[in-house]
Amino acid sequence: MSTPTTSTIVILDFGSQYTQLIARRIREFNVFSVVLPCTTPLEKVLELQPKGIILSGGPSSVYDDAAPKADPAVLATGLPLLGICYGLQFMTHHLGGNVVPAPAREYGHAEVEVLQQSALFHGLPQTIDVWMSHGDHAETLAPGFQIIAQTKNAIAALANEDRRMWAVQFHPEVAHTRQGMELLKNFVVNICGAEQNWTPAHFIETTVARIREQVGPAGHAICALSGGVDSSVAAVLVSKAIGDRLTCVFVNNGVLRKDEFEKVQRTMREDLHLNLIAVDSSERFLSKLAGVTDPEKKRKIIGNEFIAVFDDESKKIFEAEKSAGEEIAWLVQGTLYPDVIESASVHGPSHVIKSHHNVGGLPEDMKLKLIEPLRDLFKDEVRRIGRDLDMPAEILERQPFPGPGLAVRILGEVSSDRVAILQEADAICTEEIKKAGLYRQLWQSFAVLLPVKTVGVMGDQRTYAYTCAIRAVESEDGMTADWAPLPYEVLRSISSRIVSEVHGINRVVYDITSKPPGTIEWE
Repeated sequence: MSTPTTSTIVILDFGSQYTQLIARRIREFNVFSVVLPCTTPLEKVLELQPKGIILSGGPSSVYDDAAPKADPAVLATGLPLLGICYGLQFMTHHLGGNVVPAPAREYGHAEVEVLQQSALFHGLPQTIDVWMSHGDHAETLAPGFQIIAQTKNAIAALANEDRRMWAVQFHPEVAHTRQGMELLKNFVVNICGAEQNWTPAHFIETTVARIREQVGPAGHAICALSGGVDSSVAAVLVSKAIGDRLTCVFVNNGVLRKDEFEKVQRTMREDLHLNLIAVDSSERFLSKLAGVTDPEKKRKIIGNEFIAVFDDESKKIFEAEKSAGEEIAWLVQGTLYPDVIESASVHGPSHVIKSHHNVGGLPEDMKLKLIEPLRDLFKDEVRRIGRDLDMPAEILERQPFPGPGLAVRILGEVSSDRVAILQEADAICTEEIKKAGLYRQLWQSFAVLLPVKTVGVMGDQRTYAYTCAIRAVESEDGMTADWAPLPYEVLRSISSRIVSEVHGINRVVYDITSKPPGTIEWE
């Protein structure tokens, strides 16, 4: 990651499910924030020239041998530090205090009493409602620290203002902590002195300038375009920087949504005026997927095959440019921050949720250099960038769609017949969601084809057909999600239409699982 041109707050991740929320809350102040594994070498952290550092929460105990560890030297940088939950315990443990199992664990709502005013609690009431989630607590303070807030059971906040260190046992980043945003703003803006200038306009200006410098006056780039928000915004940003020297390639992998191959081509050419090459490789992909049922293998096959197809097309473009005395040197991808985060873990590969074919899946001998202009952004931030680029709402309001397409929404083997069934069911789901005016409110809504057949009755005749699941979730960034309580009328319309209109499905169910513990996609 390159050094940003604006103020940065670094968040060291110790494995908390809320770490991404910390980053998002800080960005709501128009301050850039970046999440790094707690194991990141200190020199790499300092290369970002952070205004301050936040130590996240985590599920471990600091005194366990397997507990995630940061370089203790991070506590001696002189930069403002804020520890949150595990972060408080890490600071206490490594600075000479003592952390032990709490006699009364605190989970959920708690009332905190501010004992003395400090820069961290400036402007906050003396009593605040917070969200706790901890089984350990600081029994003995590290030298120089004072208790500045407490609950009836435990220390709630510590400070050593001479060393510019603060720590809270609760989670200010979650909505349940009512004054959490004010507390974080006190740290980020007032204590760290971060400038609130990280805006869409600033991002576009600096990103376009950086791409223009990267590619140079004669360089060319190609973009793997899917038609979704991410790759479209990435393509427009690069096009803004280098114009016609960008060529976009859109591949039909055989698992796109109904009529998507044709619709995307029209949008990219007519609305965004991009130089687009469309390649129908549906039979090639489906033949590779034949007989494969393992979801991770599906992802790998689609990712590898996409790279192969894209490589074939890039060679054609490369030869054409070379014969014209020009040369392709850059590959544009719409990689987002959640893609990067979900493909890595502070605990190592065993905890990876799922692989992303656009993160670490490129061939080692690839001659193209990468441009990933959205790599540090969350989805809603990408949409804001797109609005500032005057991109059509039809593109920006599209719900996220997985890179492996319908292949990870068809449980079991992927075949052309099963793809056709799901395309029809998914189209009905989307139509009814839009008709009800719910599409923009939902993070994602779609149909899933299950490898389960059930007995049914249609027209007094027995049927034996597939079961379809409907999934609709609400989320801010896809890192966590709640299932959406769709109105019964909408569910009834979706179910009736699918069973009546889609040959091969005779039963519809609704998924009411949140993330975590589930994931948004079924595979």
